[in-house]
Parts: sequence; structure tokens; C-alpha cells
Amino acid sequence: MEQKKATEQHAVTEVVDRLAEKYPSVDRDEIARIVADEYTNLDGKPVRDFVPVLVEKSAKKRVKQVAKA
Repeated sequence: MEQKKATEQHAVTEVVDRLAEKYPSVDRDEIARIVADEYTNLDGKPVRDFVPVLVEKSAKKRVKQVAKA
């Protein structure tokens, strides 16, 4: 179980990396906060297999809004 959680957290870190590369005008720390917030929203949900994908999708929407501002 701990290995799966570590793998999930690594995947979420990669989400931050991808979004930071895609949106260089947005501060990386802000992207990390958005991703962490989206990750927290899914914490405790029973099906964990798609958490990184769901986090990236919802965080990308928010980062895109910040980039436009």
C-alpha cells in the first residue's frame, strides 16, 4: 500500500513538472499549490488508479485560468 501511495505521489509531482513546462508564465509554486489542492480533493476516494490523471485534468484548467490573468 505504501509503495502504491509513493508511486501516486511521484506521478502527481510529474503533473507539476508538466504544467510548469506548459505554463512558464505561472509561478511553479502556485502550480504546485493548485496540484496539491486538487490532489487533496481526491484524497480518501476508494479508486486510486486514475488520481494523477484526474488531478492533472482539473489542475490544468485552473493553471490555464491563472496564465490568462
